[in-house]
Amino acid sequence: MTDQIDSQEPQEDEGDFGLPARLFDEVLDAVEAGDAARLDAIFEPLHPADIADLLEQIDARDRRALLALWKGGMDGEILSELDDNLREEIIQSLAPTELASAVRELESDDVVDLVEYLDEDQQSAVLDALAATDRIAVEKALAYPEESAGRLMQVEVVRAPEHWSVGEAIDFLRRAERLPDQFYHVMLVDPRMKPVGYVQIGRLLSKSRATLLRDITEESFRTFHVEDDEGAVAYAFNQYHLISAPVVDDDDRLVGVITIDDAMNVLDEEHEEDILRLAGVGGESELSDSVRETTKQRLPWLAVNLGTAIIASLVISLFEETIAGLVALAVLMPIVASMGGNAGTQSLTVAVRAIATRDLTTSNVWRVIRREVAVGLINGLAFAVVMGLVGLVWFGSPMLGVVIAVAMVINLVVAGLSGVVVPVVLDRFGVDPALASGTFVTTVTDVVGFFAFLGLASVILL
Repeated sequence: MTDQIDSQEPQEDEGDFGLPARLFDEVLDAVEAGDAARLDAIFEPLHPADIADLLEQIDARDRRALLALWKGGMDGEILSELDDNLREEIIQSLAPTELASAVRELESDDVVDLVEYLDEDQQSAVLDALAATDRIAVEKALAYPEESAGRLMQVEVVRAPEHWSVGEAIDFLRRAERLPDQFYHVMLVDPRMKPVGYVQIGRLLSKSRATLLRDITEESFRTFHVEDDEGAVAYAFNQYHLISAPVVDDDDRLVGVITIDDAMNVLDEEHEEDILRLAGVGGESELSDSVRETTKQRLPWLAVNLGTAIIASLVISLFEETIAGLVALAVLMPIVASMGGNAGTQSLTVAVRAIATRDLTTSNVWRVIRREVAVGLINGLAFAVVMGLVGLVWFGSPMLGVVIAVAMVINLVVAGLSGVVVPVVLDRFGVDPALASGTFVTTVTDVVGFFAFLGLASVILL
């Protein structure tokens, strides 16, 4: 049966690494038939990340039935790939022996990632499944601040004295009873356990046995403190092309190592959070979230948007007589506001992304502001010509065309300006620009657009 599964194409078409639709049908058919052997055969060739994706994409009832049938199949790698909320649900469904078996072979950083956001009872269940030394290491990591290098690191480190030769290091590695599943460097330490350099495994294996380790260290070597922010760590990995890096305590002693896979996970999570926050749906929204959780995440920002919409409506109410005197204004108002909102979102997205990657700094912020204002002015002039003609042809009023054309220029210039200034100012005050900028920029473009259009109309047309 396994051969039959293996012979099937794992993807719908070459180059597509997503899960094929037929896989879901096969899994659900096996669950409905209560065929545990068939389910094992389907899952056996799959990567843990693919199994996690499948569990996230089926509904709760099918997932419960699957887990009840697939006893003993869950392992720690699958758990570590799951969304946080779904991970909690599945951990609750596992028997203590199943949980112990699942987490026993994980590295310390994966266990920390698994348990750091669980409640106390669930944390205890996972920690009780670990060997005493592993439990101590995980508990020590959990004592560090959230989203810090101490939480991100693994304590399993391959280290060697700085005076060793290549031959001594290779002999040590061959004799070691247990090595990390993944490691890229041998960390060199002085007698005080302070890291002084590292040697890449490839370079270690390519040199003669007599070569001293200190003579083949990498120039990219740098250390991180246990309380450094994980976002800063991930940025450094990406910026300086690091593969792994040591983590030190207050006494500069080696306590762990961060590897590139963990750093890139942080970057991926931060990018995902920025996208979700720009849309006002919170930074932790997942497809597996329940209706209640999703509503709870979105309702507050919808309430904020309602408040800003009321502000824009108050501006419109100031020109009730103007609108009543020329109904065409009511037809054209949404165009001015919509164009400003879209232009502001374009500038805002670029600015928030540049802030996140640290490309937008005090040294270039004014250049970026000038660029966005210039872009807004040029686009505004281009669309002003278009809307001027629309006003003339549609409503037969040249001056109405002039009014909407000038309002369009004003609003697109303000949109470009606010799209950069708002996130920069929020960032200076310690507020996440991805979370709050969209609401402020939309409010600015709506208010300015309505005020400019209706104000000009009241002066010029009436």
